[in-house]
Amino acid sequence: MLLHADKKFEKFEDVTPKILKDANVKLLLCDLDNTLRLHSEKEPADELAKWISDCKKAGIMIVIISNNGRKKMMQRFCEPIDVPCVWWAKKPLSSKLTAAMDKYHFRPEQTVMLGDKWHTDVLAAKFAGVRAWKVEPRKAVI
Repeated sequence: MLLHADKKFEKFEDVTPKILKDANVKLLLCDLDNTLRLHSEKEPADELAKWISDCKKAGIMIVIISNNGRKKMMQRFCEPIDVPCVWWAKKPLSSKLTAAMDKYHFRPEQTVMLGDKWHTDVLAAKFAGVRAWKVEPRKAVI
């Protein structure tokens, strides 16, 4: 089913390196806005930097694939956490997902797309032939 996520999590931090390793994930494609950060956050939160570091130590490559069209903002956000980013991905089109797999030499069965939206992230994953894992959209803590 096209709009069916293969797994669901409350937040990105729940997707642990162990869960990724156990699922044979080598490439994790991540949405940015409301998946890894609040749309208003200008720099990576400490918990995001730690999570990315832990994933990298476990041998998992992370690439941010976002529909956000602000290239400079994306680069400034991703640079401190040393993660490649793709902006203006036009999800649910899958071309940027498959291009990332090709560029970094991973197969679809080694890849997961993690995002918060059914109609963009999950659908793009399905079109690309990769697993779709969904998180709830991030919310500001008051």
